[in-house]
Amino acid sequence: MMKPGLPVRMRGPSRGRLRRAALLALLAASTSGCVLLFGGAAVGTALVGTDRRSVGIQLEDAEIEHRVNSALEEHFARQSVHIDVTSYNQKVLLAGQVPSDQDRDYAERLAAVQQNVQQVHNELAIGSLAGLSSSTDDALLAGKVRAALLEVKGLPTGVIKTTCTDGNIYLLGRVGNAEADLAKRAASRVDGVKKVVALFDLLTDAELEEYLPKPAAASAPAGAK
Repeated sequence: MMKPGLPVRMRGPSRGRLRRAALLALLAASTSGCVLLFGGAAVGTALVGTDRRSVGIQLEDAEIEHRVNSALEEHFARQSVHIDVTSYNQKVLLAGQVPSDQDRDYAERLAAVQQNVQQVHNELAIGSLAGLSSSTDDALLAGKVRAALLEVKGLPTGVIKTTCTDGNIYLLGRVGNAEADLAKRAASRVDGVKKVVALFDLLTDAELEEYLPKPAAASAPAGAK
């Protein structure tokens, strides 16, 4: 059911075109490791092959980001707000700065009514845009955190999506409890990080077992019949 009082987009790119664009974005992310989304978020995107989301959900997340960004762009003037949008497993993160509580709440409502959005994490702060970190600074810091995560033993490569807004690091992924603790600890130790916000989908031991590498079958001794 539509929520009253919110604008509805009746026109726009077809779903097929959006899926193709999303796939191209994911492929670009898998080669570069870091892309800038509208609004200036520095994002470290997991490789398609190692991400614990299905490829279909990865594509859906890219489409959700497009829909939420479009809705926000229709309502807010670029000069008045700084809102970075990240979708992981159909859960949307809003990070940045807006002038008032009303703007913060309205941005959350706009995101929540977009197709296939299951949850919204509203990390928007209230205040002036003056003094915010630049997109370049955030991109560099996100890269440092991603590099730090690569060095962590016990943390598989590519399972965590890292975004940075104004020096704050946001960690998203489908991980076990131990993996979550390792990632948070490593990110918090990176110089320049103001705050680490973990928005993980925590897996049970049984769920995590499905993603762990299976031991190779022992080969039969030479000459055995």
